[in-house]
Amino acid sequence: MKTTAVSLPRLTLPSSSGLTARLGDFVTLMKPRVMLLAVFTALVGLLIAPRHLDPLHAAIAIMAIAAGGGAAGVLNMWYESDIDAAMTRTAKRPIPRGKISRAEARLFGTALAGGTVATLGFALNVVAAALLAFAIVFYVVVYTMWLKRRTPQNIVIGGAAGALPPVIGWAAATGSVGLESLVLFLIIFLWTPPHFWALALNRSDEYARAGIPMLPVVAGRAATTRQILIYSALLVPATVLPWVLGFAGSTYAAAVVVCGTIFIGFTVQLRLSRATDTRPAQRVFAFSIFYLFVLFAALLTGGSIDRAAQTLSAPGAWANRELAQSKLPSRLGHATRPSSSLVKTDGV
Repeated sequence: MKTTAVSLPRLTLPSSSGLTARLGDFVTLMKPRVMLLAVFTALVGLLIAPRHLDPLHAAIAIMAIAAGGGAAGVLNMWYESDIDAAMTRTAKRPIPRGKISRAEARLFGTALAGGTVATLGFALNVVAAALLAFAIVFYVVVYTMWLKRRTPQNIVIGGAAGALPPVIGWAAATGSVGLESLVLFLIIFLWTPPHFWALALNRSDEYARAGIPMLPVVAGRAATTRQILIYSALLVPATVLPWVLGFAGSTYAAAVVVCGTIFIGFTVQLRLSRATDTRPAQRVFAFSIFYLFVLFAALLTGGSIDRAAQTLSAPGAWANRELAQSKLPSRLGHATRPSSSLVKTDGV
């Protein structure tokens, strides 16, 4: 009996290096470098809140906020793949290069967004989850799909999404939105236009080629530098508010004065510079990142330093406060009542 060999198709599994590259492409879709500053501001909002989370829930909150921001970045790249392909700065992103399909990006971004919002809601609270969901929808739908291709004010209005991370961090810790978190929102909201317009000034040709009505494309360089100076002049007084309202100390105030003065100086130089000189815009863009990071770092570390100084200067009052807040059991199994002096020290 004659037998005929049957050839079966060979199953080719991707190599470990291929899987690693593929995973790296998906991570790139999340815009990790762009989201670092947003996650840091969320961390500051969480840590300066009056209620402190245990390390596990704090880690879950920050990871959820980071993943939510990454999901917004993925959906942004999915929708703007045609724009990315037309611009030199973004042409090497995974979708324009054909590394990841638009359908894969949309599925990944949608699943990631839904999963992170659900995780934040179940692990922390509904308020933080709702704010995260709002930030993602606002960035993807309002900014990416609606504003960016229609108005030169896209950055101004769309900047609300990028200003929400400290509010989300605060809400994750407290379950509410406090005045302090809204002040941090205001600072980032006013910081966003000069930051992005400084970048757009040196990329105006690319934005024009891609059909994006950024302010330098629509209004020109002179109008853009004027708007950068105006928003910077509004930003610097806003950065003083944490110190005025009492939730930032002298370290933060010093950082505000020094960095604010330098930032205004750079924006004035940009306003007075020649159109052919690209360095002033580069300086404003680069320093704006450093500026925001230093302010939020000073808000975090400066508050800790000031609280530590107050504690060391009045150790007796601190001890009385700790004792007044504790409930020590008596021999009869009842809590002892604090003395009147301790109650007074605690401010009750």
